[in-house]
Amino acid sequence: MAFKIIGNGLSPFVRKVRVFFAEKGLAYDHEPLIPFNVPPEYKRKSPLGKIPCLEHDGRALPDSSVICAYVERIHPQPPLYPSDPWDYAQALWLEEWSDGAVVANAMAPIFQERVIKKLFKQPTDEARVAQARDEALPNYLAYLEERIGDGDYLVGGRFTTADIAVASPFVNLRHAGVEVDAKRFPKSAAYLQRILARPSFKALVEEESAALPK
Repeated sequence: MAFKIIGNGLSPFVRKVRVFFAEKGLAYDHEPLIPFNVPPEYKRKSPLGKIPCLEHDGRALPDSSVICAYVERIHPQPPLYPSDPWDYAQALWLEEWSDGAVVANAMAPIFQERVIKKLFKQPTDEARVAQARDEALPNYLAYLEERIGDGDYLVGGRFTTADIAVASPFVNLRHAGVEVDAKRFPKSAAYLQRILARPSFKALVEEESAALPK
């Protein structure tokens, strides 16, 4: 049975799953549900009411990390999780770090103020933007700068789910007009430029940009 990914494409978590599928070469249907006032039938699929949710074989599976882990099991090639136990754990940690702290404290405040409020024609709180951009974001980029080191990828010397999870929120920051300071964080800036240039990301970023109000 075909896969269906439910959730608005601007979500970093929906994007993460869509990039994961693209890297696997898997086809899917996409239902762009907005995560506000979701209908009761969706909450039966995703009890927390969050996106994305995957439908497959007549069953529903919520949560982007869970979805990626499931798809890796049923379609293991090409592998997007490291085989080495330590590297595997590091990939899981970086995914958790990005999905949790980076999204909540750096990406979400900026994206909500600069993009979501604009969509609803609401005034923007630039003080909230400045706090996330100037205080929270640099702390996360300092850690990312250390993790990148001299390599091209975050874990095990190759592209993994860690790279997908870490890069995805930075697409939202770009949509909100915030770029990584390449002078202050040169490794992070180069890394994100390299990851987001992959066809799996590039196609989605172009699709999203075209849909956003100018």
